[in-house]
Amino acid sequence: MDRYQIVVIGGGPAGITLAKILGKRKSMAVVRPENFSMVYCAMPYVVEGILPIEKTFKKDELVIDAGAELIRSAARKIDFDNKVVHLENSTDIGYDKIILATGAVPFIPPIPGVELDGVLGFKTEEDMRAINRMVENGATGAVVVGAGAIGVELAQALSNKGLDVHLVDMFDSIMPNMADPEMVQEAHVELEASGLTMHLGSKVVEVKGEGFVSDVLLENGETIHFGRDEETGADECPGIVVFAAGMKPVVSLVEGSRVKTGRDGIVVNDRMETSVPDVYAVGDCIQFTSGITGEVISGKLATNAVPMSKILGFNLLGQDRRYKGYYNGAATKIGKYFIGGTGMSERNARQAGIDVVTGDSEVTTKFPIMPGAKKLRLKLVANRSTRKVIGAQIASEEPVTDKIDLLTFAIQKETEVSELTTLSYAAQPYQSYFPAANLVVMAAEKILTKLEHE
Repeated sequence: MDRYQIVVIGGGPAGITLAKILGKRKSMAVVRPENFSMVYCAMPYVVEGILPIEKTFKKDELVIDAGAELIRSAARKIDFDNKVVHLENSTDIGYDKIILATGAVPFIPPIPGVELDGVLGFKTEEDMRAINRMVENGATGAVVVGAGAIGVELAQALSNKGLDVHLVDMFDSIMPNMADPEMVQEAHVELEASGLTMHLGSKVVEVKGEGFVSDVLLENGETIHFGRDEETGADECPGIVVFAAGMKPVVSLVEGSRVKTGRDGIVVNDRMETSVPDVYAVGDCIQFTSGITGEVISGKLATNAVPMSKILGFNLLGQDRRYKGYYNGAATKIGKYFIGGTGMSERNARQAGIDVVTGDSEVTTKFPIMPGAKKLRLKLVANRSTRKVIGAQIASEEPVTDKIDLLTFAIQKETEVSELTTLSYAAQPYQSYFPAANLVVMAAEKILTKLEHE
């Protein structure tokens, strides 16, 4: 039986990151059941036809050239007492330390009809290929459940492929965890203008059909019907139902063991240690807390998995780094609009019992006198009592991730609003608004003015 100092179960972003840090310094194996590690956030653009699927495959060399062994199999069972992993290829491997990076899968609610052909999640290469196959075989429509980033991106992709697409979410606005309603209103209008049918403030309660999906029933009494295209074969699914409304951690390998789990995954501390010595966990399979409130929240993003993997990797080399929690900076593209958010929205903060004050600002992406200047809007959220920035949202017709990253850093450093008003910034006609004003400073000044007049 082969034995390694480090074994990682999972070959996604966490596994690759750990291999880069540890592969040449420890004897290490990465166990990956999938044919490829993928750029999962690019999957909607494969469905749309913008990218060939091969462009989303990460090279195995990312692991192998880093010095780790890549084992293509699935872990069937882990004997934590004897430190042995039983693989589905009927071999066993031993370890000194094991890292669980098993990820998460889409949550599909236990409602009638979800076993029908054409009902699936959207997370894996198999999901993507299944959707492409149904589109190619003549599917006439689709219901996408979940109006977050992946749901909206997939809905747009399917609509652009010519399907009649319905977007369903139990919240009353799109991107509910990223932005407040007023910050996505223009994007909402853009989606409707593109031909999507929106069903907000409702949820799917039943899927009907004989073998394949024909009808989707909503809580508000509406029924979405998929008509069969007579030109397609009799065995083809006329409708697709994709659940993209939440993720559940993959924790089956630790069920019944001494590894503690919570409602959102494997419980770890800020060093990514589990309740069992020499067992660690990172990425979508773990449960962790907000870096703002300290409460358990979901943070199933690759941009969270990578930093926590780096912390663990360097700790296993003798350092003492700590993971401070989720801030969930993220962005998407809706039609011509780029939307980004970080930290807490006003709605989420108030639901958490935080008294907040907000400030908004609007400039253009270039000097207004320059050709091609686009509108750029910011909403800043601050804790009224501490005066610290706890959230931000940006909408523009040009990319926003650089500004979201800046504001995430401000939240991480527990920056007070007054400090943001002193931000030193650059200006140039093709790259910013006039030197006399800055998007972030303007919004911070509005909050400070409100606070000083209370």
